[in-house]
Amino acid sequence: MIKYVKLVLLLMCITACNTSPNFISKKIDSNWQFKSVKDTFWLNAKVPGSVHTDLMQHGIIENSFYRLNEKKQQWIDKNDWEYKTVFNIDNAIFDKEIIELNFKGLDTYAHIYLNDSLVLNTNNMFVGNKLDCKSLLKLGENKLKIIFDSPIKIGLEKRKELGYVLPNAVNDQSENGGLGKKQVAVFNRKAGYHFGWDWGPRLVTSGIWQDIELHAWDKAIIRDVYIKQDLISKDVALLSTEIEIHATEAFKTLVNIKIDSVLSVQKEIELTEGVNKINVPVEIKNPELWWTNGLGKQKLYQVDVELGKPRKILATHTNQIGLKTLKVVQEKDSIGESFYFKLNGHSVFMKGANYIPQDVFLNRISREDYETVVKNMVEANYNMVRVWGGGIYEKDVFYDLCDTYGILVWQDFMFACAMYPGDQTFLENVKAEAIYNVKRLRNHTSIALWCGNNENLIAWKNWGWINELLNSQGQDVVDTVWKGYQDVFHNILPEVVAELDNDTFYWASSPTSARGEDSNLASGDYHYWGVWGQQQPFSTFNEFIPRFMSEYGFQSFPEFESVKKYTIKDDWDIYSEVMKSHQRSSIGNKSIERYMKSWYKTPKDFESFLYVSQLLQAKGMKIAIEAHRRNMPYCMGSLYWQINDCWPVASWSTIDYYGKWKASHYQVKDLYKPVKSMFYENEKDLELHIVSDNLINKKGHLSIEVVNFKGAVLKTLKSDINIEANTSHIYFTEAIKTLLNHHKKDDIFIVAKLLDDKHAMFDESLFFFKPPSKLKLTQPTFNYTIIKQEENKFLLEIATDVLAKDVRFSTAIHGRFSKNYFDMVPNETYTVYFNSEEPINIEKFKEDLNIMSLVNSY
Repeated sequence: MIKYVKLVLLLMCITACNTSPNFISKKIDSNWQFKSVKDTFWLNAKVPGSVHTDLMQHGIIENSFYRLNEKKQQWIDKNDWEYKTVFNIDNAIFDKEIIELNFKGLDTYAHIYLNDSLVLNTNNMFVGNKLDCKSLLKLGENKLKIIFDSPIKIGLEKRKELGYVLPNAVNDQSENGGLGKKQVAVFNRKAGYHFGWDWGPRLVTSGIWQDIELHAWDKAIIRDVYIKQDLISKDVALLSTEIEIHATEAFKTLVNIKIDSVLSVQKEIELTEGVNKINVPVEIKNPELWWTNGLGKQKLYQVDVELGKPRKILATHTNQIGLKTLKVVQEKDSIGESFYFKLNGHSVFMKGANYIPQDVFLNRISREDYETVVKNMVEANYNMVRVWGGGIYEKDVFYDLCDTYGILVWQDFMFACAMYPGDQTFLENVKAEAIYNVKRLRNHTSIALWCGNNENLIAWKNWGWINELLNSQGQDVVDTVWKGYQDVFHNILPEVVAELDNDTFYWASSPTSARGEDSNLASGDYHYWGVWGQQQPFSTFNEFIPRFMSEYGFQSFPEFESVKKYTIKDDWDIYSEVMKSHQRSSIGNKSIERYMKSWYKTPKDFESFLYVSQLLQAKGMKIAIEAHRRNMPYCMGSLYWQINDCWPVASWSTIDYYGKWKASHYQVKDLYKPVKSMFYENEKDLELHIVSDNLINKKGHLSIEVVNFKGAVLKTLKSDINIEANTSHIYFTEAIKTLLNHHKKDDIFIVAKLLDDKHAMFDESLFFFKPPSKLKLTQPTFNYTIIKQEENKFLLEIATDVLAKDVRFSTAIHGRFSKNYFDMVPNETYTVYFNSEEPINIEKFKEDLNIMSLVNSY
């Protein structure tokens, strides 16, 4: 806990920006009340917050995620809502030359009144607004009121005014909201997933979703600092510090730039009244580079910019930056064109997932939640995460954590799976949104790529939209819709990135092979949904190998303890109304059941079905990730769909809404290791591939054993190997017939072990000749000891007498096992740690520990 507090304080310091005595900052977060505009009584409100969470706080609505409550709450988004507060201005603030209100995030259509005067109207959830308000403020008590228009009412008005009908936005659950086919999500610049998705509910929020702050200052303030990395070499880093200063008068002063608290540059400048832009070169000798997780350290330099003379500092601005070179390499070859990231001169295979907002109600996501999700990435050996385009541009703390822990961010702009309006008002709104967020995020070392949208282009070209519009509205409408697409994704967004962050690569749409071109396997990035969407078998993951796989996946249910939190016993059937409601894919539960029949025996009960669904998901993920990594350097990225959930649901996530790791996240942790062995069966032979992300070769020992389910070793092959750096190679090939040697396929398996120079095992992979449903499994007997290592940490040493497949540890105690849902080779001892979230005694842990394997599920 102490480590967490220290990190939070560091991140607060990074994002605070201004600590000058000349600058006063005050949060407007108390005394808030709210009501429906048509009501007369006021209730206390929490800010930041949302209408839904405020209504829950007062018991007016129940938990939106429990059972079918979501359906009862669709009236909320049809209403207009009003928030008000009073705040005090003392002399210290009132005497300042400039007093501003900073609205960091209003969702979405807000009319802001200060002391009964209308001062601002907003129409974009993703854009913060600063308001010079000194002339309207009074010494003492001041009134602030914000009226939020219904995004549904506004959306319907904009839909009617457009003059033509856009293609069906498939994820907008308008019918659940009582709107029939009148979808309005695309008309609102707010989080698309609020209107529903194929993994999320329809809960369209309004409210003050980020902080409101009062800022007061005299003479000058630093508005923005952009630190551009002009040259990075072994000996020196040359930076350009582009500083934007707002001055209330013309005067001469000093700019001081400190690197890690040491003065690097001092420059005299002459400011004019208004906005001033100053460029100051900075040099860092013998720079220490920033690396992704697994490749090196994440050195962050603190860059402090001070405005003013010694002992009379007017303004300060703080950033933390990592020094790196990062390029997206697209080179023509005999097959098509490469697509990979080159970090500090080295090609890097990207391992990670797609990320969605952690809750429908964004105000409920804490700093601790952000740290937890990023640490879950780090622990699972990620080096990249994709912030997907139907959610939000995340809060600064998310990117601070990615900077700190070495996770690169593929950053979508907030457009997904739809065609959008192309009128001038919409385009101007989009441009303002892009400018605001590119400027806000561009200094983050983690930002690796700006992507225009998610699947808009492939939807336009492949989902029947062109013919739908052509047949119903004519060629002129087709041309108008396509022009709107080009205006946003081929003009506005790339122009903003080129102007404000031209070091960062812009990619117009994911997936695509080139700007305006459909995706293919030979160039660009790819989303493979043959598995799941088209009901293709898992084996097709081995056939569809792109240059960079930015989406793929398979669903599972949360574990039983999680399901209990949103259901009652009567709901414990995957086809109950509640379980179907907490599944938003139209083919969801039936698809899980159908795929399960190909791999597993029928589970004996509901709880076992949930468990086996997670094994099934992990199986699919294993085949996919091994195919991607095995085929490097042709394929140089694997970002699965998705790491997390925004509510409790059956989905593609590897961690459920309550933070519980599914079997697949444990599987990903193993599959994304820097050095990983993996079997591949071709027509006649069994191959062992070893993939290394390391930048230097590694000597080791390879042991391959043929073992029966009782633990007898039937054959052993050993060799010394040199694992080549940053590539994939085959290190073992043997005819399957030779390996079987007349033994039956249903009761033997192959074990590959990688050992270091001291013969310590650092990787183990197993291969079975039959799917789990065809294996002759018997009931294992587990022998284990539990040792308490720390107040919150236990060590479990465990062995089994026969093959134990998909061993799962569980306990009601809050915490996590270091290893879970794994196969145990007979007579080997496995070490597993359990880290509890609170101090517990060993007897309680022993009493509560439950161990099961696949044989217990049927």
